[in-house]
Amino acid sequence: MKHITGGSYKPLYGKDSADIIVHDFLLDEHPVTNMQYKKFVMANPQWRRSAVKKIFADGNYLKTWDSDTSFPANIHPNAPVTNISWYAAEAYATSVGKRLPNIDEWEYVGMADETNYDARINKSYNEAILAWYEKPRTFGNEVAQNAQNKWEIYDMHGLVWEWIQDFNSVLMSGESRKDGATDRNLFCGSASLGASDLMNYAAFMRYAFRGSLKANYCIQNLGFRCAKDIKNKENE
Repeated sequence: MKHITGGSYKPLYGKDSADIIVHDFLLDEHPVTNMQYKKFVMANPQWRRSAVKKIFADGNYLKTWDSDTSFPANIHPNAPVTNISWYAAEAYATSVGKRLPNIDEWEYVGMADETNYDARINKSYNEAILAWYEKPRTFGNEVAQNAQNKWEIYDMHGLVWEWIQDFNSVLMSGESRKDGATDRNLFCGSASLGASDLMNYAAFMRYAFRGSLKANYCIQNLGFRCAKDIKNKENE
């Protein structure tokens, strides 16, 4: 894991919102891989494909694996594990003494490129992310093959979308639009009007994707990585 030094950043939404403080934390260098997840399901049979309860993972859970504890030769052991629900990602993280990163931690690290901690104003930064969105099947590639960002973290962009602890905290489901307490400016075409940085279309796509999820969804290009609180230097 890498030590992420805390700081502040302005999130995508809310023109008048104050900067968000992010405290120091640890973050996995890359998304959890198929091999790492295989070890988890072998040690935790309740999370094997044939045993997991539907309330915790839909029918696409680990659907590309060929058995409860193995995956076929065309799936690389070091590719990010996908078709994983939020519940499963949480269970994995807990099993290794970690947790999922929250939205501010993920975005704080994700706004870095190779040379800048905050590259969002750089045209090339957003263009690179949008170019990845157009590439097919990047979820099958090995982790840690792209360049590290300024935090020495791999693959915040370029391989898979990632579950976060509070994935539905900003955008809500379509049904939620009927909720009178919901901020209507956060939906559909009007959403971009609430963005703090209209140039950051790549981030808007990310927020919108998260808002479309339910915790038991298992999606082909959705994986996860883990974070950890810092209590003392021994944690690193």
